[in-house]
Amino acid sequence: MTMIPLHSFGLVLTSSLLLGGWSSPCICLCGNIVWVSCLFQFVYTHEDPPVGTNGHRYPFQRFFGLSSPSGRRNFSIDYEHDTFIKDGKPFRYISGSIHYSRIPFPYWQDRLRKMHAAGLDAIQVYVPWNVHQPQYDEFDFEGQSDLVRFIKLADQIGLLVILRAGPYICAEWEYGGFPYWLKQANQSMILRSMDPGYMKPVMKWFSVLLPKIKPFLYQNGGPIIMVQIENEYGSYRGVSCDHEYMVYLREMFHYYLGKEVVLFTTDGSGVDYLKCGTVDGVYATVDFGPGNARQGFDPMKKWNPEGPLVNSEYYTGWLDYWGQKWNYVPTTTVIKTMRDMLDMGASVNLYMFEGGTNFGYMNGADPVYKPVVTSYGYDAPLTEAGDTTDKYMAIRTLISKYKVVPPNIPPNVTTEDYGIVHMKKMASIIKALSVVSHQGCIETTYPITMEQARQPCGYVLYRAVLTRDIENAILDLNVVRDRGYVMLNEISVGMVYRNSPPMTVNITGRKGQKLDILVENMGRINYGAEINENQKGLVGNVTLDKTILTSWQYCNINLEHVFNSANVLHNISSISSDLMTTPTFYQGSFVLNIGQVPADTYLNMCGWNKGQALINGFNVGRYWPTAGPQVTLYVPGILIKPYPEVNVVVLFELMGAPSGCHGDGQGDQTRCDIRLEKESIMGAKCVGNGDIVTLRSASKNMSVNGWKWMDQKQLVK
Repeated sequence: MTMIPLHSFGLVLTSSLLLGGWSSPCICLCGNIVWVSCLFQFVYTHEDPPVGTNGHRYPFQRFFGLSSPSGRRNFSIDYEHDTFIKDGKPFRYISGSIHYSRIPFPYWQDRLRKMHAAGLDAIQVYVPWNVHQPQYDEFDFEGQSDLVRFIKLADQIGLLVILRAGPYICAEWEYGGFPYWLKQANQSMILRSMDPGYMKPVMKWFSVLLPKIKPFLYQNGGPIIMVQIENEYGSYRGVSCDHEYMVYLREMFHYYLGKEVVLFTTDGSGVDYLKCGTVDGVYATVDFGPGNARQGFDPMKKWNPEGPLVNSEYYTGWLDYWGQKWNYVPTTTVIKTMRDMLDMGASVNLYMFEGGTNFGYMNGADPVYKPVVTSYGYDAPLTEAGDTTDKYMAIRTLISKYKVVPPNIPPNVTTEDYGIVHMKKMASIIKALSVVSHQGCIETTYPITMEQARQPCGYVLYRAVLTRDIENAILDLNVVRDRGYVMLNEISVGMVYRNSPPMTVNITGRKGQKLDILVENMGRINYGAEINENQKGLVGNVTLDKTILTSWQYCNINLEHVFNSANVLHNISSISSDLMTTPTFYQGSFVLNIGQVPADTYLNMCGWNKGQALINGFNVGRYWPTAGPQVTLYVPGILIKPYPEVNVVVLFELMGAPSGCHGDGQGDQTRCDIRLEKESIMGAKCVGNGDIVTLRSASKNMSVNGWKWMDQKQLVK
């Protein structure tokens, strides 16, 4: 294993770093030189130096000095004239954010074409680490995860690319883009720092990612004009500002991408944010929403007296949380400040331009714990389904006053009303356990977390057996993250939620009865110092009347197995008599009419409580219409099978199905149904028998008269 003197890289480690964060045994002191072997063991586990995409092996001595070959294409910053330079000419960009991980890949081209038709010069895109490295030794760049294909599509359509490579991205995405396994072995690790336990996987990840994107840099003939390192590091409050970490990231990017690439950072519009979030040699930009544009740029100009104005996240809307009002920003508000910025000659990125969907379990959560809804529509110019809006047209009209826009706009994707789908009970989670936890339940003395159980997201069922008779005993579940559905002897006895203390359930039972706790991970925190406290499942010991329960089993739940085993579960349901409040699976089916074309649709969940929905085996996301502000789930048309094939809908209902779903035939069977509709319902919740109550934010909070987005961001994030 080759060891490199750290001073060769131009880095200086402070004494506090050596004494505090560097307790790893792979660091040794050799005279007055600090030799670091562990940082390279992170990536290089053999004697060979790293291999680039062209097959060339880069010697370690060039780790921080590799330059891209010069060519005719060039993108740079002219500090003297406060502008970007593209191919020798002054350049200012108008771009829009789009997340390929939130849009089915067959739809990428449609969304990109509409963004180009709006007059955008570029797209801005995050790279979510957890999408591409789901396990430590597993990388995925195929299909939905084909980043290279996405970049090539943008290039073919005529869009430049601004890449936000991380390793942290936020984006209201599960764990801020970090893989679930990151702290699996060491919970004391500090993320987003020079902690060796964190830097090891970061270096391994970048050794794979960055060589993939290098051929697509603008100077190499590709569309990527700028690359962001980290994200809003100045907002990482509660953790000491680690400038060595930011410097190290900068040098890694230079090594893999060359020194010609324009690197930048993004932080909130405040001097305190920029103080921690910036690094020498990397251009500092800011983000802010509608308001006073000059005030928004003032901190940036104080930090960068020379160089172009850049708003890297100009908010066209806002995100939404379960149980809160739907946020929207009036089009006139968005246009006014955008016009002001363009008149100032600023480069502007519209966040979001197309929001997309948190399919499956990929929503994040903000502190104090507020999980994001399944839709990431963001009140953006393009809807969750990629349709143009009045906001899109107004933005396009504004852009046309500053540059020529394409003459035609691609048509919107067709939506369809497929009508009512009748649902039937399949089996409770207890009866279905052998199917949905096909690897079986594993014994452990004390509960372990989802991370320790290698369950990335979703659900784990924990089981203990009562060792004595109890009456009105207090089951303390303060260690549940995030929701716990408690069953005794296969009957629901209570539910706890980390946001609704006290997290206790009174139970009465007999010796030998099974105590089951189905724990739902509602999404890992994606922002702030709280990302370091992101364990899920049972994160400690459960007590019963203050006595610690031992001898547990844990069962990882995989909902996709329900779809593959539907017939088995129907056979189980014929002998099942579970109460309707027990977490239970339901199934329905529908067939398109002759000549009917598969199209986008929305699953209306009014009448149901909370759970997960799957269409033809694809997990379209969480539903919670009784909390709002999202009532319908977006179902891409590519999931729908044409006539005469059968489309199957599976629901995992956690808190009680409609009364008509009783399997004894006594209920109103017409009410055990869902509906596939043409329209999305946001800004509402369902009450009673399916009545809808409006939940919309007050637009006065989003006026342009001095309301500060960075303040709101600090509050909600």
